[in-house]
Amino acid sequence: MGPYDIILHPYVTEKTMNLMDKNNALEFIVKRNAGKQQIKKSIEELFESKVKKINTRITKNGKHAIVTFADDVNAEDIGMRIGIF
Repeated sequence: MGPYDIILHPYVTEKTMNLMDKNNALEFIVKRNAGKQQIKKSIEELFESKVKKINTRITKNGKHAIVTFADDVNAEDIGMRIGIF
């Protein structure tokens, strides 16, 4: 599976915008059977940035992955590139 098969789309709410500001993190809807290592590899490949941590949860909307980026990467810049703003 390629990175575009694993990462489906960003998930944007007021809470995720606060995550971006406070924790340098973005939230994505991902393929339900994708593991944390696959998600990490896909994010690093798509956005050419270092990932610090991945948290996942499964909801009725699908599998959510909260991606915390390394300190030298700005989540707002990545959000601008993918069109969140």
